[in-house]
Amino acid sequence: MVADILPKCGANYAPFTPITFLQRTASVYPDRTSVIYGARVFKWSQTFERCHRLASALRSYITPGETVAVIAPNVPAMLELHFAVPMANAILNTLNTRLDVPTVARILAHSEAKVFLVDTEYLELAQKALEQTTNKPVVIHIQDAAYRQTSATQEIASGLLEYEELLNRGDPNFSICWPADEWEAITINYTSGTTSHPKGVIYSHRAAYINSLVSALDWGVPQGAVYLWTLPMFHCNGWLFPWVITAQAGTHICCRAVAAKAVFDAIAEHRVTHLCGAPIVLNMIYSAQEDERKPLPHRVYVYTGGAPPPAVVLARMESMGFHVTHGYGLTETLGPATVCAWKPEWDSLPLEERAGLKARQGVGHMGLAAVDVLDPETMTPVPRDGKTIGEVMMRGSAIMKGYLKETELTDEAFRGGWFHSGDLAVIYPDNYISLKDRSKDIIISGGENISSIEVESVLFRNPLILEAAVVARPDDFWGETPCAYVTLRNPSSAGAETERAVIDYCRRSLPKYMVPKTIVFQELPKTATGKVRKNILREEAKKLGSLPRSRL
Repeated sequence: MVADILPKCGANYAPFTPITFLQRTASVYPDRTSVIYGARVFKWSQTFERCHRLASALRSYITPGETVAVIAPNVPAMLELHFAVPMANAILNTLNTRLDVPTVARILAHSEAKVFLVDTEYLELAQKALEQTTNKPVVIHIQDAAYRQTSATQEIASGLLEYEELLNRGDPNFSICWPADEWEAITINYTSGTTSHPKGVIYSHRAAYINSLVSALDWGVPQGAVYLWTLPMFHCNGWLFPWVITAQAGTHICCRAVAAKAVFDAIAEHRVTHLCGAPIVLNMIYSAQEDERKPLPHRVYVYTGGAPPPAVVLARMESMGFHVTHGYGLTETLGPATVCAWKPEWDSLPLEERAGLKARQGVGHMGLAAVDVLDPETMTPVPRDGKTIGEVMMRGSAIMKGYLKETELTDEAFRGGWFHSGDLAVIYPDNYISLKDRSKDIIISGGENISSIEVESVLFRNPLILEAAVVARPDDFWGETPCAYVTLRNPSSAGAETERAVIDYCRRSLPKYMVPKTIVFQELPKTATGKVRKNILREEAKKLGSLPRSRL
C-alpha cells in the first residue's frame, strides 16, 4: 500500500489528485474562458481564485476528512465545489436533485455532512429534510438570479449565509490542503436506489485522477474543448467531466435546465464541441421540433451511457451530424468503465450496421486492469461467442474504494478479487461486450431467457414509440411473460388498435416467445439521470397478475 511506497519515493512522492488539473490550467491559461453561465463569464484565473476563497471559507466549518453536501443544478458553484472541497481536504457529496425528502434526510445523516450548500430551487426540500434528521449541518444558500424566488424560499433564505458572501470571507491566497495519500476519499456518490436503498460510493483521489485522464484519451477530448453541461454534475460527479474539461483547459457551458432548444442554441452561440448524456438526452435532441433546431456549425461529439442506447437512436443522432461514442459503467466505476472503441474499417459499413456495432458496450478503458464477462459461480470467463451470458466484472484501482459504512456489501461487491457489476452480457470474438440485462431484469418464460434490452431495441424502432421499457409479468403457465411499458409520440393514439399494431410490429422482428404479451401506455418513471426505474415497473407488472389464456 501507499505506506510501503512512501519510503522508496521519499520527498518526491506526490499523490495523484484532480486538484492539480485546476492548478496547471490556471497557471498556463489564466485568460482563457473557464465558465459561461448566461451572462456570467469567468476566466481560469478567476475560477482558480474563487476555488481558493471557497476552500478557505469552508475550513471555518470543517476538519479534514469531513463531508460537504450540495444540492444544485449545473451552475458554476457546482463546478467550483468539485475543486474547492478537496482543496480543503474534505469530501464532496453531490445530491440527486430529484430525491424525495426522506432520502435527502437519510443521506445527510449517513454521510454526516457538516456543511450543506443548497440552491434556491431546493431550499424548501432541504428545510423539510433537515427537520427529519438529527444531523444539522451549516446551510449555505446558493442564490441564482435565473431562478425566481417564492415568498417561501425568500423566508428560508433570509436566515442563511449566501454563497457569494461565503466566498468573500475566504482567502484568495489559501494554501491548498493536499491529500497525504492518494487513496483518501475525494467524493461520496449515492446510488440511485433503483434496486435497494441508496449506497454511499466512495471515490479516491487516485481513481478520480486516473479516470479523468482516461476519459480525455478515450473520447479524444482536445485542449480547449467547449463542453455543454447536459449531464447532471451530481451523477458520478458528472462522469468526472468537471475535472476532465478543466484538465484540457476547456470551457464549461453551464445550464440550469436541459431542453432541446437550449442545446441547439448553445451549440450555435458558443460553438459547443462536446456534451454527455443518457439516451434520454439523445432522444430529446433528435425529437426536437423544427423550430427548436439549428444547423450544426461543425461536428458535435456526444458521449452517451447510463443505459444501453438502442441502435436506432444512435443512427438518428449520426444522421443529424452528431458523432456518438458509447460507454458503459456504474456509480461504482466512477461512470464509464468501457468504451465502444471505434475502428476505421467500420466507417464503410451501412449506417444501421454501424449503429449496431456502436450500441455495444465495447472494451475496458485504459485505467482498468481488466474487464471481462465471467460465470459468477465459477468465476471463469464465458466463451467469446457473442451468445453465452455471464456477468460483467472489472478489476483495477480506478474503481470505488467501497460503500460507506457497508463492509459486508463492499466485500460482496469485490468477491473473488473482481468487482461484480450485476449486469449480464455476452462477449464477442473481438473482445467487445454487449449488455443483455441487469441480472434482475432477465425474463424467464417457459425456460427461455429473454433479454429485455433486445425487446426494447425493437420497440424503439417503431415510429409510433418515443420510449419503451420491458419487464417480467408473472404468468401461471409460462412463469413470466414480457410486459412492455410504452410512451407514444402521440399519447392520444393510445388504445387497443395501437396495442395490436405494436405487438404485430414485434412479431415481425422477434421470436414468438420474446414478443410482449402486454402493452401498457404511460410515461416511464425515471431517476434524475434518465434511467428507467424498472423496480417500479416490475412492481406494477406484478399487480397485473397472470394474463388470461385467451390473451396468449
